[in-house]
Amino acid sequence: MKKTAAIIILFLFALLVWNVFTFGDSVVTIGDEDIGGPLGAVLATVFAGGGMLLAGLIMLFVGAVLAVVFAGVGVLVIGGLALGACVLALMVSPLLLPLLVPLAIVWFFVSRSRKHRYMQQAV
Repeated sequence: MKKTAAIIILFLFALLVWNVFTFGDSVVTIGDEDIGGPLGAVLATVFAGGGMLLAGLIMLFVGAVLAVVFAGVGVLVIGGLALGACVLALMVSPLLLPLLVPLAIVWFFVSRSRKHRYMQQAV
């Protein structure tokens, strides 16, 4: 697979070079001077490649900055949601007291029977 990929990349590069020097009718204007022919095509390719490299670096930097910013915002959002959940639980807890009393009674009886069961197994 590695050898096939290398051959395909080499073939595509050869096609690019053939296209530049065979159909290289690009004209690059630097100042008042027009540069055409194969040299103009090579300069156009170099300038376009440099622009693409610069655009890639800029996108990488912007992606890193956005990842840091959104990660910070995500931490703030999660913290806000946790704080809101605690406030909501504090607001609802007095209303849940009538439900917690029967639950506490059931829990007491279950733990009491479990304690007696362990005492009988130990003896």
